[in-house]
Amino acid sequence: MKAITIVPGTPTLRWAERPEPAISAPDEVQMQVVRVGICGTDREEAAGGRALAPSGKTDLVVGHEMLGRVVATGDAVTRVKRGDFAVFTVRRGCGKCAPCRMNRPDMCRTGQYRERGIWGLDGYQTERVVDREQYVVQMPQDLEALGVLCEPLSVAEKAIDEALALQRARLPDVAHSPHWLHGRRCLVAGLGPIGLLGALALRLRGADVYGLDIVDETSVRARWLGGIGGHYVDGRKVAATRIDDAIGKMELIFEATGVPKLVFNLLDALAPGGVFVLTGIPGGSRPLEVPAGSLIRQLVLSNQVMVGSVNASRDHFQMAVDDLAHAQLRWGGHIAQLITHRHPAADFKSALEHHGDDEIKVVLEWAQ
Repeated sequence: MKAITIVPGTPTLRWAERPEPAISAPDEVQMQVVRVGICGTDREEAAGGRALAPSGKTDLVVGHEMLGRVVATGDAVTRVKRGDFAVFTVRRGCGKCAPCRMNRPDMCRTGQYRERGIWGLDGYQTERVVDREQYVVQMPQDLEALGVLCEPLSVAEKAIDEALALQRARLPDVAHSPHWLHGRRCLVAGLGPIGLLGALALRLRGADVYGLDIVDETSVRARWLGGIGGHYVDGRKVAATRIDDAIGKMELIFEATGVPKLVFNLLDALAPGGVFVLTGIPGGSRPLEVPAGSLIRQLVLSNQVMVGSVNASRDHFQMAVDDLAHAQLRWGGHIAQLITHRHPAADFKSALEHHGDDEIKVVLEWAQ
């Protein structure tokens, strides 16, 4: 079968032949891949960045944002059946630490996890894939057009879920506010797919969402944000250090840029008792000088929290499915406009190379 592979550490991206995987255990699920999303991680890998081939191999099948159709199941599988649309999660645990043994590899403590399409396990840019039932999440048929957004949305779901868990644990009023985000002012920094999907999840929970980026107000990203009731803030006109003066304090800041300087500059916009959740991963390893004294003083005196969040559990994937369904009911076809470019799988080089201002999410189509 066809697959898109790289040789980790090199800018080698190629169309390859791989043997078709078969079910070999009663708890396994085989899927025909329908489509796979492309993100910054894929582009980094294709350029020779961080990636690891499976043990004993020199190349890696890329792709971790997938939607598939179930074509076969082992005898013990009950969550999905043949013909269902579904997604597989990404990370596989180390099997040693308590979170991984509890099927929470997203919180692995040893760092010895593997990730499909990224680190030590082949990914989903191929015709068929097999994995265990514990990693599958069923997708309703009427969400087929949106299902490929499940993985990036799951990352946002986890980040927001962790932020709310922290607020419930430390703020006395949250326990009496079952919908704490309703009416709260929230800032999303970076309007890539994860940032926009984070805005979607916040809007579904009733938050007053502001989205910060450095694109024109007429750009596809700013317009998509406006379509779900968010407010666009042009970072070229409003400096990060002046957000609080221009539009007020924010009770939650969702960062999806991976720009360290911006992160620390945005702290001025965080309200007392606020929570700042980080999802962006900076590239490179250059040191950054920050005014540590004033930042620590602000965090302490204002009872503020900063927390990093990466990957997602199966439960967060399920939350993503539920929110995609709610979003489709609320905003209709507008949600599908998040997918701006669709390419046949064989056109993978063009899909990976295109990264213009008219892009939000690019997907490769493997099957109808």
